[in-house]
Amino acid sequence: MVYTVGGVEVIQRDSPLPTQAAARYPGLRRETTVLPSGHQKTPAHRGFRTATIYDRDIEVPLRDGTILRADVYRPADTTEKVPILLAWSPYGKSGTGVFNLGVIPGRLGVPQSKLSGYESFEAPDPAEWTARGYAIVNINPQGSFDSEGDLVWHSSAAGRNGYDVVEYLATFAWSNGRVALVGNSWLAMVQWFIAAEQPPHLACIAPLEGSSDIYRESLCRGGVPYTAFWSYLEQCLFGRHKAEDPVAMLRKYPLQNEYWADKRADMSRIRVPAYILASYSTALHTLGSFRGFEEISHEKKWLRVHATQEWYDLYSDECVEDLQLYFDYYLKDRKNGWGNMPRVRLSVLRFNAEPEHNHVFTDWPIPETKNTTLYLTQDNRLHESPSAAETSLSYQSDLPTLEVDAQEEELSFEYTFTRRTYLIGYPRVVLHMSTTDSDDMDVFVSLRKADASGKVLRNMNIPLKDLGMTEEEVPLVNPLVYVGPSGILRASHRKIDVARSTPHWPFHPHDEKELPKTGQIVKLEIGIWPTGIVFEAGEKLMLRVAGHHMVLAEFEPLRGGFQTANKGRHNVHVGGQYSSHLILPLLVKGQAA
Repeated sequence: MVYTVGGVEVIQRDSPLPTQAAARYPGLRRETTVLPSGHQKTPAHRGFRTATIYDRDIEVPLRDGTILRADVYRPADTTEKVPILLAWSPYGKSGTGVFNLGVIPGRLGVPQSKLSGYESFEAPDPAEWTARGYAIVNINPQGSFDSEGDLVWHSSAAGRNGYDVVEYLATFAWSNGRVALVGNSWLAMVQWFIAAEQPPHLACIAPLEGSSDIYRESLCRGGVPYTAFWSYLEQCLFGRHKAEDPVAMLRKYPLQNEYWADKRADMSRIRVPAYILASYSTALHTLGSFRGFEEISHEKKWLRVHATQEWYDLYSDECVEDLQLYFDYYLKDRKNGWGNMPRVRLSVLRFNAEPEHNHVFTDWPIPETKNTTLYLTQDNRLHESPSAAETSLSYQSDLPTLEVDAQEEELSFEYTFTRRTYLIGYPRVVLHMSTTDSDDMDVFVSLRKADASGKVLRNMNIPLKDLGMTEEEVPLVNPLVYVGPSGILRASHRKIDVARSTPHWPFHPHDEKELPKTGQIVKLEIGIWPTGIVFEAGEKLMLRVAGHHMVLAEFEPLRGGFQTANKGRHNVHVGGQYSSHLILPLLVKGQAA
């Protein structure tokens, strides 16, 4: 059967079978057991704090008769009906699948003894939440492991499947009829699409860092294909049927069409309350998380921006307590004051000192910031006024992307702050560029912080005491180390849709290629992902421009996976009529935390 989206035939691939050892899958086994209080999966794991009924591999039907498989954990010692926290994961449920926190050195500072081992990857721990009066449902979506059908990625089809699952779970006799969605990454991304379908029994959502437009935010950011991460991920999605193949779709359809449009979540259709988590450091989810908060049109939405990494935050005591307040308010009608919680709680990074936590603001982007324009100059500075003299600076564009920090052939422009200043929001840069060696350019920009002596800094995403490492021992991978916000744009994708742009973000439609002519100077408006950084007087901000990606790889094996179409030297034109410049949202006096 041919699978189409908006009339576009979708390429599918064979899923890797769950019989592989890497899947860590014991097979289909329908059973109900009671895990007593204190039960441990292994002596190395945490125990359950309350007796828990464990319904394994229950059947959950979709509207077309497709059967999905889910595990249910619910409190045993209660006669009260309980609400459901639904975790939607294709990686495996209840401790199965390739992924666990061990894929990152130091387990992101989360020891194995903190988790029960029954949690799905990037999902809440049942041992924590059944004791708090909630049922956890871990589901394998369509095409995942022993769930029937073919696997679909973030899309309206996934949203419709989620609608059916929410409505079916709400009918269980032990359920109070209220369902919430919760989880990180893929488990967050799908929430945008499920909530947009408006299932009646969905009471609220908690997308804990989730991209919302896979084309623009990851797979083809700025029009530059990046398939290494997603090709790796495809090998980890086990099932017995076919799976959608977005990587092959990008190769066949590099420009926007109905298929890609279906993968951009429509936030305006989300009607339920939303607890949105964001951070600056993820290479996948920052933009989508902030966009979710901005474009949900009702007022029952909250944004918390933390200073670490999403998995570390998910299992922190602070996050668990915060989520319980939110869930209790909407799933149990507890009058706990959540409705008065500040709309935006925002942490900011200092790089060379502890971050500042939970600054309170009324909205995002922060209304208090002031846009400041700094002009690129021939002496590699950022000045508050443009130079009259016109010149150009160049770099070799076709060096391989190493993703290890501080490569050669990176133009750098520097600005020194004269007073304590917060950079909070979306920076953006306007560059006038040319090349005589190619008919296109892939341009990468990044912002770095340096101390007063000029030493370029890195931010440790996890407290070193929890990692059990010194700063020198921390591997240079993006989940552990944040170097600063970045932007990407392919020159032939420079067209901007003014109607869909905002004052802080240029929207590129990516619907046609406009190749620059050899030697032609073209204007590139590049949005830089949002950030929050404190600069003390004397500290420096550096704008870097290069032909390679300057963000660290997600995992060490993925280094060098960012391939570009660059050749020869690229020129950045500054001064005179070519006023290449950087726009920064700055706040001189920050609120007290």
